Amino acid sequence: CLLQNINKQTSYIMSKAPLKLVATGRFQVLGMPAEKDAEALPRMSKKGTSSAPASAKKQGDNKKQQQQQQQPKGSKSKGDKPKAGSSKKEAEPEKPWTDSLQQDYERILSVGEECISADELKSLLLAKRDTGFNLYDGFEPSGRMHIAQGVFKAMNVNKCTSSGGTFVFWVADWFALMNDKMGGDLDKIRVVGEYLQQVWKAAGMNLDNVVFKWASEEITEKAATYWPLMLDVARRFNITRIKKCCQIMGRLEGALTTAQILYPLMQCTDVFFLKADICQLGVDQRKVNMLAREYCDFAKIKRKPVILSHHMLYGLKQGQEKMSKSDPDSAIFMEDAAEDVERKIRLAYCPSKEEEAAAASKDAVQDAGKESMNLSEDNLKNPCLDYINNIIFAPPGATFTAGGTTFTEFCAVRDAFLEGKLSEEQLKSALIEALNTLLEPVRTHFTEDAYAKDLLEKVQRFKKEGSPLQKLVRRLNLIELGKVEANSHLVFVPLPTVAPTLQQAVDVLAQLKAGGAKPKVLYLTDWTARVCNSCDADAKAISAYYEIFVTSLKALDSELMSTVNVVLQSEAILADPSNYWVSVINVGRHFMLNEVMGTDMKDADGVGGVIGRLMQVADVVGVDPATLALPAGSAVQTNLISKFYAEKLEGMTAPAMEQLDAPTIILQKREEEAHKTDNDEYYLLDDPKVNGKSKMKKAFCEPKNVAFCPPIALASTFTFPAGEFVVSRSSENGGDKTYKNREEIEKDFEIDVESGGLHPGDLKNASTAIVIGILEKLAGSIKQNGEATKAAKTLKAFAKKMAKSKKK
Repeated sequence: CLLQNINKQTSYIMSKAPLKLVATGRFQVLGMPAEKDAEALPRMSKKGTSSAPASAKKQGDNKKQQQQQQQPKGSKSKGDKPKAGSSKKEAEPEKPWTDSLQQDYERILSVGEECISADELKSLLLAKRDTGFNLYDGFEPSGRMHIAQGVFKAMNVNKCTSSGGTFVFWVADWFALMNDKMGGDLDKIRVVGEYLQQVWKAAGMNLDNVVFKWASEEITEKAATYWPLMLDVARRFNITRIKKCCQIMGRLEGALTTAQILYPLMQCTDVFFLKADICQLGVDQRKVNMLAREYCDFAKIKRKPVILSHHMLYGLKQGQEKMSKSDPDSAIFMEDAAEDVERKIRLAYCPSKEEEAAAASKDAVQDAGKESMNLSEDNLKNPCLDYINNIIFAPPGATFTAGGTTFTEFCAVRDAFLEGKLSEEQLKSALIEALNTLLEPVRTHFTEDAYAKDLLEKVQRFKKEGSPLQKLVRRLNLIELGKVEANSHLVFVPLPTVAPTLQQAVDVLAQLKAGGAKPKVLYLTDWTARVCNSCDADAKAISAYYEIFVTSLKALDSELMSTVNVVLQSEAILADPSNYWVSVINVGRHFMLNEVMGTDMKDADGVGGVIGRLMQVADVVGVDPATLALPAGSAVQTNLISKFYAEKLEGMTAPAMEQLDAPTIILQKREEEAHKTDNDEYYLLDDPKVNGKSKMKKAFCEPKNVAFCPPIALASTFTFPAGEFVVSRSSENGGDKTYKNREEIEKDFEIDVESGGLHPGDLKNASTAIVIGILEKLAGSIKQNGEATKAAKTLKAFAKKMAKSKKK
């Protein structure tokens, strides 16, 4: 308690806020040895504060002097000034750690129950105290604000801004819209957001260095920045890692909708989108904030965001690890009348013995994850004491009067209560009075300030009238935007690779032909490719793949491709990003995670695959085709699309779906992935014609085996039904033979060669000529197209780069 009081006094600062509620320092002595400095710990909970590292600096200076004295004359030390004309820059001197910085450090540290890490916070203050740094927290305008979000947050924000920070509030109105708050009416959600700002103002928050950013505006206006960043975050983690973050959604891992996987990824994205130096959120958000730090390792971001997690107040009922907005009696809310405060506190759980509290907690049902929200050990879990410690005693110099005694520190209150010197009734009566004293200025503000009064009346009216859910289907509508024709036939190009194959091209052509006379749409899913980590999410490589692929399709079937509308996914999304991503999240909300994963996706797989499946449903809904052709093996995708149309898109008809591929034209069948290679297993779209012969020579061609015969498959694919397949043979071997369909070739191939059957060598020679012709056509088409030529070079350079990185 002595340390707690000293820390409060040393970090004291008076706010300019009208109610002077700026509190600094909420330290708990949790048994950390006094000699341990914060810099000795990788992360620091509020177990004490570290002093300025003066002794360490002094030792360093002495060591440096000794090294300089030991240097031979004429030698150059690291600190010597470079000579004129030298290209080396003079090293900037280290900034001194001042008493002022120490006070800022302690004040900011007092906000959190845990800081990750204290060393990085010091480094941040040294680097940015003069120029300014950003802290961030987010809130969803849901209509109510409890006392922790109101008074407690106002105190914490004032500590941070008075220490040189700019506090950025991320007003998650867009997320409230997606979660159907206020009936999905964005105007009403905006009113609620403005009302909450007025609550903070009345609670004493100094708004001079506070910025409110509305997600609906920022994400829409900067969609080309925000969403690619989110996709990059998603591609870095597997499903298991993201599941661990879902405590922020108040759900256990076994009962997750797919949207609850998407939300942590978006919250992690917010950190970097808002350029936050410090994430100042509650302990319940710790896991997703740590995700942001892990992302820095993947993305090679040197300065990681500091995680400053504030304490989570207990709910007023037994077993509630935190307050709940859905349970009005679990917390004191900022708009509560004096009689509401008294009723709730009188009914509040208030154990006086740790043994009873510990036994009760074992039977309590946890509704928001299995882990406690409290980082410190607390077997009592008394919400009344929690309020006294974290709210009443938060301001410096605060006192608490109960049972005729005035207490100046929380420890004394707690001891008096546990020892029976202070009764439950006395404790609660004093707490009721203290809370009403804090809330009375807020009530006065909403009575006397005309603007605030109008906002409160609107919010109260919204609650009274209710907000019927708007049944508007929010989706990308490419027909309305003029990007595609109605009643079209939709086909997706495969996800990019560094080696686009001839097989992929003929599969897509077969899928396009399945559309008959309908307008055809070929969708290039470049953003899905990023989140699925195709080509290591390299935008240039992905673009190069699509350029080569589409150019090759035009070379293989120019007549068909002249009727195809090629749509780039990113361009389609950016035509109406808000409605597109709302539809993605709505798909995620409709399906449980296990259903989206299916049987072919495991927890160890990248979470990008899950996001990709949600995006594909949104893509289909955006095009709203009459028919859809997907590759064989797309059972999960077809199920998601058909169910979403049937269960969520009233008035819309699901497309008729078909799963199909062209006949296989691979050259070898290998079961083990390690044995597969583009050297002899399949033809590439940019293979030189010499590979036409060399790969065919190695192709599997077992006599009489027509079940798998690559030469027959290749000849049939590129000859029939329009042409004839001619096999040249000597007269001794039966002479030339002409075939008009695949069945005729297979029939001859099953006959013994001695009886006039088709010899594998003759078959391969004839098929080689066809393949060389195809490869020459593809090469010529790419060469004539400047963009395709550049793309081919880009893709080859990227393939070499990836090959080198694998060897390291």
